[in-house]
Amino acid sequence: MNKTLLSLAFATFSLTAFANTQPTVQAQQAVTSEQNVAKNALVMQTDFSLKDGAVSAMQGVAFGVDRELNMFNLTHEIPPYNIWEAAYRLYQTATYWPQGTVFVSVVDPGVGTDRKSVVLKTKTGHYFVTPDNGTLTFVAEHFGIEAIRQIDEQTNRLEGSEKSYTFHGRDVYAYTGARLASGKISFEQVGPELEPKVEEIAYQRPTVEEGVLKGNIPVLDIQYGNIWTNISDSLLEQSGIKKDGRVCVEIREKMGEESKVRYTGAMPYKSSFGEVEEGRPLMYLNSLLNVSFALNMDSFADKYKIKSGAEWSVLLKSCEKKN
Repeated sequence: MNKTLLSLAFATFSLTAFANTQPTVQAQQAVTSEQNVAKNALVMQTDFSLKDGAVSAMQGVAFGVDRELNMFNLTHEIPPYNIWEAAYRLYQTATYWPQGTVFVSVVDPGVGTDRKSVVLKTKTGHYFVTPDNGTLTFVAEHFGIEAIRQIDEQTNRLEGSEKSYTFHGRDVYAYTGARLASGKISFEQVGPELEPKVEEIAYQRPTVEEGVLKGNIPVLDIQYGNIWTNISDSLLEQSGIKKDGRVCVEIREKMGEESKVRYTGAMPYKSSFGEVEEGRPLMYLNSLLNVSFALNMDSFADKYKIKSGAEWSVLLKSCEKKN
């Protein structure tokens, strides 16, 4: 074979081989494109506990949507039906998760009723999939509302679950949350947009006036019985209360139209627990930089029968006499 014929044969072979590789390259590009779809973390919270398979069922549904989905647990130990604590735990945690994280929160005593199932997108770029029953009180207040959409259960519901009315955590919320986190649907595909407002739980907002601080007890430091308030370090500074000064504290529980004093006393403002004798009270700033109360090596909550929630309020001021 002369050189001309050999060159023609090689060129023909090369073109044929190149053509035969095109579908493979295109398929690889499609796979790469699929892999590049942004996958965000899916974080779950419920009042189910881990005593049965309810949480596992929710996770199984999410895993069925996308086997590469990154799933995490916030907590499944919210006290039964305690919407208030569910709302606070979301606020307490979400700020530490990156933009795009999808939270599924299921504390839903009104399951099967006409309360709305929604997804809230905050101005911080986080998503919250939950019944609109007060659970969104704090994230809406602190992170701002970008938009809210009602879940369209015709398209965003686990197939075959249409006759189920009492496990929306599995059938609607876990399924929708997983589809959103995995990029299977966009936020706009969740369902119709609603007015930018949520059902809110009424409570004592933190205030300071003439050196007197008022606030709420949103949650307890459960393991140790410390009392956490919603009064920030910046408000504390405005009150004029100084480190190592003595603080007069009053804690009340609202009962109907009246309120009852559950604790009154004085304590020093310290940096940490070991700065007072064992068993003695102190005021300190917790990990969220909010005013809190504790007994060194003991439970303040247990000793004085203090709980948390919208009905619990606190008033404090300096015990030091003004000249």
